[in-house]
Amino acid sequence: MTAVKNALDRVLTVVCVVLFAALVLDVSWQVFTRQVLASPSGRSEELAKYLFIWLGLFGAALVFGERGHIAVDVAVRRLPRPGQVALAVLVQLAILAFTGLALIWGGILVSWLAWEQNLTGLPITVGPLYLALPISGVLIAFYTVGHLVRILTGAERPVDDDAEPELV
Repeated sequence: MTAVKNALDRVLTVVCVVLFAALVLDVSWQVFTRQVLASPSGRSEELAKYLFIWLGLFGAALVFGERGHIAVDVAVRRLPRPGQVALAVLVQLAILAFTGLALIWGGILVSWLAWEQNLTGLPITVGPLYLALPISGVLIAFYTVGHLVRILTGAERPVDDDAEPELV
């Protein structure tokens, strides 16, 4: 599973870099057409919106896989180790439930409902663009199951002991 995670991390990193580069080029073109040519490009604005959404969702999945997300663990640090493990398992199960319901199921539904809806600024339909939701949901679910297995087997600590302690 570690090899799959590492490969997925590399692919996601490349995807995020490509999306970011495309976003920078698109917004630069938008600024150029607006400021220099005095004729703003409608397509670039619409494209920037969807590039930003895809970048945010895939970037969130990548950060989640590295456990780089925000975690307020002041109270958890004060629990004994079995309590920390139980709470970490509960949190991972809650994340898995949210991801399954909101991102995967909801993303599939909204993508299916909007599959034939045309965009005003781009020559494509909205449905395929909404696939970022279920795809990022599957990625986050994969990482969540990996964290859950590692927490239950003791390979991953429920609280990062190397992190700086919170000031209370």
